[in-house]
Formats: sequence, structure tokens, C-alpha cells
Amino acid sequence: MEMALRSEEDPDEEPDKPNQPNDGAAPATQLLPSVGLPLREWEFSTQVLTVAQLVDGVTLVKILKESGEDGWDLTDVIDGGEKRVLLMRRPKRSARESRRVGFAPPKSS
Repeated sequence: MEMALRSEEDPDEEPDKPNQPNDGAAPATQLLPSVGLPLREWEFSTQVLTVAQLVDGVTLVKILKESGEDGWDLTDVIDGGEKRVLLMRRPKRSARESRRVGFAPPKSS
């Protein structure tokens, strides 16, 4: 199978796409589709536990449940010798989202 190559310097060649502007502007670059999670900024939090608290079956569950209600996800458990550090993250909230208020709609007269 042979591919035809088109040179950008060849003015006699017809463009591949008829809807491209022909006003002498530089051709737009083709955007690649995004695959995966949208780009987000994260905020992080840490919680320090002893090894005994980590394995007692109560403390870790309580912390994860309470943190999950606030939108935090467990990202990693970091070894700190006799203690462990829980690394939590959640999507950074925009300024608009953090300032939500409960205004009622205007009353009609």
C-alpha cells in the first residue's frame, strides 16, 4: 500500500479537507483526544497513625469513613518507622464551588 505525500510548499495541490480556510493563515494543529481522567489539581492531607492503630480494625476504618464523607481518598500509606502516614487527596475545589450559598429564587409578584 503506497501513501501519497503532500508537500506544504506545493500551491497546485488541492487541500485534503474542503472546509479549511484558504486565507493564508497557518493551518491549525490537530488536537489529540484526551484519554483518561481530566486534568485536576489536588489538595492533600496527611494523618499519622501508630502501627497498632493501623491494624486494630477500628481506627483506620473510622478515619477513612470520616475522610470519605469530606471527599478525601486514600492515596498511599507511607512508612515512617514506628508510625505510618496516611496520604489523602481530593480534587481541589474551585473558588466558585467553595463559595456556594443558598439563595432562594426571586419571588414573582
